Amino acid sequence: MTPPDETMRAVEALLFAAEAPMTIAEIRGHIGDADIRAALDALAEDYAPRGIHLVRRENRWHFETAGDLAHYLRRDREEPRKLSRAATETLAIIAYHEPVTRAEIESIRGVQISKGTLDVLMEAGWVRPAGRRELPGRPLQYATTPGFLDHFGLASRRDLPGIDDLRAAGLLDPVDLVMEQASMGSDDDEVESCNNNG
Repeated sequence: MTPPDETMRAVEALLFAAEAPMTIAEIRGHIGDADIRAALDALAEDYAPRGIHLVRRENRWHFETAGDLAHYLRRDREEPRKLSRAATETLAIIAYHEPVTRAEIESIRGVQISKGTLDVLMEAGWVRPAGRRELPGRPLQYATTPGFLDHFGLASRRDLPGIDDLRAAGLLDPVDLVMEQASMGSDDDEVESCNNNG
């Protein structure tokens, strides 16, 4: 364990007292010109084996209970939030395509979504309005929140699984696989056609 220096102690105290996760710039605004990143890395290493961890979510740092100990802190059994298929698909589309408008979500899904679907996702704290698109009618855009990343244990959207990961986990419907193969086949046909015509 690294003996804490004054910067580490100050960062630790600030993050314990903070009401919300903080960026390095926000921490520096309180502590001044110091090597905040080195202090955060050292603190994260020191806290790694403990019951509280220092974690980063989208460049914001905060302390949280170690995941393997969370069950000790629950007084009441939490009911897992069950999303409808429409809500799950909508959440996935927003996560992979954000910021995205309602019309774009419907275009990707191939069906209309009810307003209630987006309301459920916003009430869960996983989706938020993200400004308006500069198009006629200025449609509202949607994006995921830090709460979405936190709930699914992601440091950033870059940690979302790719198509190969989803296929390996068996999370793609057979219909999805057939559609993907069909689209790849049509791409190959187009290349072959171009080669024959060229």
